[in-house]
This record gives sequence, structure tokens and C-alpha cells, in this order.
Amino acid sequence: MTTDRRNKIPSLIASSPRITPHLWFDKEAKEAAAFYCSVFPNSKITHQSTIEGVPTPSGNCDIVAFELGGQPFMAISAGPTFKFSEAVSFLIPCETQAEIDYYWEKLSADREAGQCGWLKDKYGLSWQAWPRVIGEMIEKGAPEQVARVTKAMLMMKKFDIAALEAAYRG
Repeated sequence: MTTDRRNKIPSLIASSPRITPHLWFDKEAKEAAAFYCSVFPNSKITHQSTIEGVPTPSGNCDIVAFELGGQPFMAISAGPTFKFSEAVSFLIPCETQAEIDYYWEKLSADREAGQCGWLKDKYGLSWQAWPRVIGEMIEKGAPEQVARVTKAMLMMKKFDIAALEAAYRG
């Protein structure tokens, strides 16, 4: 590994003004980053490197920096030591039913899994395709409207905006 590469990763992290999620994969970091960049608009891989000579239980250690819609992410292939769980998920704010349907179709490894818009992708990472209108309903609604929306929401796997709006209206 060259000195230039060694110094690249800290500079990627230091230049980010936000918190950067860092995802641990067994050996799929490059594949997963490419997949996520294909799903989310305005996304790109900004750096890839392989640290040779420091093998993980699954092979070489790959490091990938990428952006999803402008949000920086890092990923590492470092072996099967850690797995994703639903304790952490990434919320995808959606304006329309078509957006919810798109993300559900592209990301969900099991169309029947999850509840309240929660889905798990083929790498085990959890996402939530979340209609922005829910926030407005909960913020502006009367207590009975919020209760109806919450009850409807808890019954859904993939969110149905029309059904949520009907529940809101009563």
C-alpha cells in the first residue's frame, strides 16, 4: 500500500461536515456500494481501495467511500464478525406512493418482511421507505386523527399513502 492511499481515507473522513455512517460487510463492501449507488439518485462512489497484506477472515480488506443523494457513507469488507440488525435503519423520506414502491421494489430482499415501512435488503441492512405526509399528520392532527393514522400505520408493511390519508380523514 502506498503512502498516498494510506493518507486518503483520513482525508475523506476529515472533509465530511456531517456524521458519516460506516457499514461493515463480510466481503461485499464494493458490491453493496455499487448497488446502493444504482438505487439512489445523485449517488456515486468517491473512493475505493484494498488494503493488501492485512487479510480478514474472508480475504482482503476493501474500503469504499460513497455518497447516496449527497450523504457520505463508508463501507468496509472485513469479515463476518459483525452483522446488521434492525436496531439501526436508514429512513428514506418519500413524497409519493411511487417513490415508496420504487424503494420497496429495489431494496427489499423479502417483500413480505417488515412492518411500518421497514425492509431489509439483500445484505441484511434495514431501511424505512417513509412517507413525509406521516410527519405532517402526526404534527398537525387532532389526537383522534393521530390515533387512527398510528393504528393504520402499525398494520402496514409497505406504507400506503392513500390508506393513511383515509385514516387521517376518518
